[in-house]
Amino acid sequence: MRQIILDTETTGLQFEQGHRIIEIGCLELINRKLTGKRYHQFINPEREIEAGAEAVHGITNQFLKDKPIFSTISEELMDFLSGAELIIHNAPFDVGFINHELSLLGKKWKPITHYCRIVDTLVIARKLHVGQRNSLDALCKRYGIDNSQRELHGALLDAHLLCQVYLAMTGGQSSLFEESQQTETVAKKSESILKTEVQVKNLFVQRASGEELELHEAILKKMREKGKCEWQEER
Repeated sequence: MRQIILDTETTGLQFEQGHRIIEIGCLELINRKLTGKRYHQFINPEREIEAGAEAVHGITNQFLKDKPIFSTISEELMDFLSGAELIIHNAPFDVGFINHELSLLGKKWKPITHYCRIVDTLVIARKLHVGQRNSLDALCKRYGIDNSQRELHGALLDAHLLCQVYLAMTGGQSSLFEESQQTETVAKKSESILKTEVQVKNLFVQRASGEELELHEAILKKMREKGKCEWQEER
């Protein structure tokens, strides 16, 4: 299964008010393992960033001046995302912004759900931890994931943290083991089974004597007289 952990940063909270994506970070997972492939891009939003948003992610208008606009990166972004399952925390936010950006390009693109399946980790977390805080920071603390570098939000950093949270919530950290570690574990189990089989094959078999068999049959006869002897019934 090909999955993409995705996060965005924006100029503000509502695309309906004309806010735009300014950073997008994506990490590729195949069969629950990071492949090393990623997509990361800062984007010129062609508008000012709200002060409140800048305080959260620290990205400035000046920094984005020479960055590409969304229309010039849309092809490579969609090539990277298409066909994958997108893992997003609070998916309606990011999906809403991506769809808004795609809609600004006219009829070239359909909504992102036409190309990808969406999994919202916030929905998963709320089912697992009812009534508790389920922000990314809260989940990192709950699952023992180091987020000490997260003084400011950043799409790629948050994608890395979300990747660890998602794997922990949906199957544990065993998914992060190296293949060699898994192979070693399997080999040890196989060796243990083999040793057990050898021990069983080498067991000494003590057969019952004629006298013991007669005594056994006498006990069964008494049991039959009192009722059924279940293991001697015809099958």
